[in-house]
Amino acid sequence: MAALYKKYREVILYGFFGVLTTLVNWGAYWILADVARVPYLASTVIAQVLAILFAYVTNRKWVFESKAQGPKAIGAEMLRFFGARGAALLLDLGCMYVGVDLLHINDKLMKLLANVVVVITNYSLSKLFVFKAAQAGKDAK
Repeated sequence: MAALYKKYREVILYGFFGVLTTLVNWGAYWILADVARVPYLASTVIAQVLAILFAYVTNRKWVFESKAQGPKAIGAEMLRFFGARGAALLLDLGCMYVGVDLLHINDKLMKLLANVVVVITNYSLSKLFVFKAAQAGKDAK
C-alpha cells in the first residue's frame, strides 16, 4: 500500500486538494449566485479567483513540493500558475456561457461539467508548465 501511495502520491494529493479547491469554488459560487444574487458570470469569476489562490498554496506546498525560493523564483512561479489558471478561468467562463446562455443547461449542472474540464486542464498545465522545474529536481533524486 505504501509503495502504491508513493508511486501515485502526486495524483492522490492533487485529487484531494482538487476536491477542496472545488469546494471553495462551489461554496463561493453558491453564496454569491444564490445567496447574494450576484449574476452567474461575475460569481464564476470571483469564485474561481478564490479557488485559484487556495490551489496555488496547496499545490505549491503539498502537491508539487515547489523548491522555488526568493522573490524572483517565486514570482515567476506565481506568474506561470496564475497565467495557467487564468486560461482555465477563461475556459470555465466559456463553458458556462455556452452551456447556460446558448444551450440553456442549468447553471449548477454546467458548473459541474465545466469543473471537470477545468480540473484536467489545470493538472496538465501545472505538471507540464508551472511546477516543471520543481518536478525535474524531484525526478533527479
